[in-house]
Amino acid sequence: MADVAVIDSGGANIASLLFALQRLGARAELTVDPVRIRRATHVLLPGVGAAHDTMQRLNSNGLATLIPTLQQPLLGICLGMQLLYSASAEAQAGQTATRALDIVSGRVARLTASPDMPVPHMGWNQAETLRNDPLFEGIARDAYFYFVHSYAAPVTADTLAACEYGGRFTAAVRHGNFRGVQFHPERSAGAGARLLANFIALTE
Repeated sequence: MADVAVIDSGGANIASLLFALQRLGARAELTVDPVRIRRATHVLLPGVGAAHDTMQRLNSNGLATLIPTLQQPLLGICLGMQLLYSASAEAQAGQTATRALDIVSGRVARLTASPDMPVPHMGWNQAETLRNDPLFEGIARDAYFYFVHSYAAPVTADTLAACEYGGRFTAAVRHGNFRGVQFHPERSAGAGARLLANFIALTE
């Protein structure tokens, strides 16, 4: 059985994520304990809110230095995915960027709003799979997932899946044992449940 450490990043989506993992038969625990996180078979980094606030929380718990050293499969969700990148344009007043975990190269930018595409991007959208990965095993290449975000990562060589909303952005990313999804799998019905099941089945 997978032993999942869910990093307590202060997000409001934690309860539904824990419930989704329990339904899949995983042992999941919310924690900021570095020892507990390091011994877990799988690690989840969820996040809802502001990048700079969450990075302050991770820094205060010593997790900003721990996370990049982890060797087991890690999945960042929504803001948790964005924090895997080098920096985010979502910053405190007077600053131009928030320094993130710098695991994946690139800078997260604000989505471009238009009358037909307001920001935040909220609701169901297709994620087009660009590269094969066990995370998307058994999921349609143009499956719909549920998004809620105002910032997004660029499409690069690390992108697993991309989405269109006022431009093309990364919907899923992988760099080594680190993966991330911009959408919320715990709110994405069957496709999201399959993705979480695929994640807890990872062994690399």
